Amino acid sequence: MKTLAVVALKGGSGKTTVATHLALAAHRRGLDTLLVDTDPQFSARDILGAREDPGPACVESSGRNLLAAQFAALAERRDLLIIDTAAGAVEAVSEAVVVADFVLLVARPTLIDLSGLARSLMLVRRLGKPSAVVVNQAPVARENVEAPLVKRAMKGLDYMKADVAPVVLRSRAIYQVALERGRSAEESSDRHAAREIAALWDYVAATIGLKSGAPEA
Repeated sequence: MKTLAVVALKGGSGKTTVATHLALAAHRRGLDTLLVDTDPQFSARDILGAREDPGPACVESSGRNLLAAQFAALAERRDLLIIDTAAGAVEAVSEAVVVADFVLLVARPTLIDLSGLARSLMLVRRLGKPSAVVVNQAPVARENVEAPLVKRAMKGLDYMKADVAPVVLRSRAIYQVALERGRSAEESSDRHAAREIAALWDYVAATIGLKSGAPEA
């Protein structure tokens, strides 16, 4: 079993949206997936609870109970455990990073988000865990030219010496609209969003050694 922690100490980054879409992507590719929701708002639990079709399992937990949740998932022979961490909760996030095989850091291309990301990077590096940053809610590139704030964000990430996922998630309403029914953007008619999520999953799966490719029919 592999364990992925999705982290953003700065609230409003879209961390839960990313974690839930990845859990749905894994499930739709035939992986027995458990999403552990440690955010006190339990948004991921509510999102997946609204899903009509079969989907990934989701349980509530806290930072101090993550190791027990991981052992339980191992006993159940899960393929993947995804942890949706709580924004601002450094101790709980640290617990998630400790048990994770890989940490995906979520940040919008803003100065405030990058400032919060610096704290997350310090934490992950101190604990010696591999990680990558996914830029989320970025403006759509025009004629393959990135908006100035995205260019500045990429320069900032380079200055931080952060590994960056080769996929940028754009600011698209479908990400939130789809989740209102517990569905992924991959299950929508928005081909651009579907490709972004598929590409992000392929990157994460290849990085941690899990099944990638197209969803099962």
